[in-house]
Amino acid sequence: MPDDHAPLVVTLALPDDVQDELDALRRRWFPAGRTAVGAHLTLFHAVPGALEGQVRADLEEVAGRGPVAVRLSGVLSLGRGAAYAVDSPDLARRHDELQRAWWAHLTRQDQQRLRAHVTLQNKVEAAVARQTVETLRGGFEPRDVEAPGFDLWRYDGGPWTHLERFTG
Repeated sequence: MPDDHAPLVVTLALPDDVQDELDALRRRWFPAGRTAVGAHLTLFHAVPGALEGQVRADLEEVAGRGPVAVRLSGVLSLGRGAAYAVDSPDLARRHDELQRAWWAHLTRQDQQRLRAHVTLQNKVEAAVARQTVETLRGGFEPRDVEAPGFDLWRYDGGPWTHLERFTG
């Protein structure tokens, strides 16, 4: 039975090969003991669980339009971490649509404009993060990816519980 009080997390579903590669980078660079959740591109951090039915219906609709064209475009410094920047007008449009549908229920963080990225490292000393960014930039090549859809998760106070993948 769903927990109406546990927030929902919405992420972009990535192709398996890309997911595997990003998970490996996250395991390498993320602080030990903090990698319970694999690499992910979070679209919404805390949608109220009471909206689960609407969230599922809306995700089914936007995913039904087919794969999402995204570009892994560069290495992004997070100050105390590192990420891959993601550019996608298609993803931005779909995010905006979902954001409008859920606006009244969203946290301030989830009401902000999407700055799409996949965090590979976080919560480390700034000097360590700078070195990671430099290393990642040395081997990075931008590439286009077709993301199959969206994943819905429930935040259970630690690791997330995967609820469903929505694809077109």
